[in-house]
Amino acid sequence: MAGKKFKAALAQVELSKLYPLTDAIALSKKVAFAKFDETVEVTMVLGVDPRKADQMVRGTIVLPHGLGKSKKVAVIAGTPEKQREAQEAGADEVGGDEFVEKIKGGYLDFDALIATPDMMRSVGTLGKVLGPRGLMPNPKTGTVTLDVANAVKETKAGKVEFRVDKTGVIHVPVGKVSFSAEKITENAKSLIDAVIKAKPATAKGRYVKKVNVASTMGPGILVDPASIGA
Repeated sequence: MAGKKFKAALAQVELSKLYPLTDAIALSKKVAFAKFDETVEVTMVLGVDPRKADQMVRGTIVLPHGLGKSKKVAVIAGTPEKQREAQEAGADEVGGDEFVEKIKGGYLDFDALIATPDMMRSVGTLGKVLGPRGLMPNPKTGTVTLDVANAVKETKAGKVEFRVDKTGVIHVPVGKVSFSAEKITENAKSLIDAVIKAKPATAKGRYVKKVNVASTMGPGILVDPASIGA
């Protein structure tokens, strides 16, 4: 059944056409067919060699309209003061070394983990557990910080991380099919602008090679680089 639905969705997309960003997003909403509220994702193929440290593209951005659901945020802080700041900012789970032990025991019921710098020696022992799940705190993404209150608020507001994979591709969610096309477009534009701004000085040739928009189950829709300033 899904095969037929996908074919019907694909039939509405001109595969070789480059769509303006606003049209691509409107079309991704139109052809979405799943019974659940699909996520709309932007995929960018970049002209970088991620094997070279000076061509790694990564960063974070707070999407103007969030992602449709508040993330469950955990904080590991070394002092009662910082733990209290995290709680007051809306963290769902707060702790110190005892929380590290809880994670070692298999607890992973959170979407994001923030840590203060003094706790990274303990948190570092969780690399094998947190790393593969993309949950390891990192100063570059603002998840290792003394300003835990701001980090919690930003994460709750819809902060997303983008990071080029080993094939030079970035995949990032920018909203739900149930969002208005305007909100998804604004989220997508914010993300794309951040990725363009993060262009490494050593990147040669065309930086943004291809941009694609798709819902979770839907077909990919190519975006015209001219419509995103790339």
